[in-house]
Amino acid sequence: QVQLVESGGGLVEAGGSLRLSCAASGRTYTTSHMAWFRQAAGKEREFVASISRSGDSTYYTDAVKDRFIISRENIKNTVYLEMNSLKPEDAAVYYCAAHLASRLTDSYTSRADYDYWGQGTQVTVSS
Repeated sequence: QVQLVESGGGLVEAGGSLRLSCAASGRTYTTSHMAWFRQAAGKEREFVASISRSGDSTYYTDAVKDRFIISRENIKNTVYLEMNSLKPEDAAVYYCAAHLASRLTDSYTSRADYDYWGQGTQVTVSS
């Protein structure tokens, strides 16, 4: 099993920045890609960004490209999401997710691609 704990959420003004962290523990060696998803009130959980185990490959949904940066520090078992130029529509609960390396997939942008989830951290953006 792998446990994921997010932190760093909060209230920020539009145009501001936040940095989310996701600390992984347990059998982290069994995982490969990590990702961030978000779920706004009354909406489906949606993909935000993913990163490969080495960190060489990243992918973003169009809505956050050029504003958000996903990164990881494997020695700390931590994944980050740096969020800049925040907009009110970025407000949501942000979830960290991990993919089980032994499970084959051709995409890392779907909820179904991920096996472990954190409890989420709330991001609120005031206009």
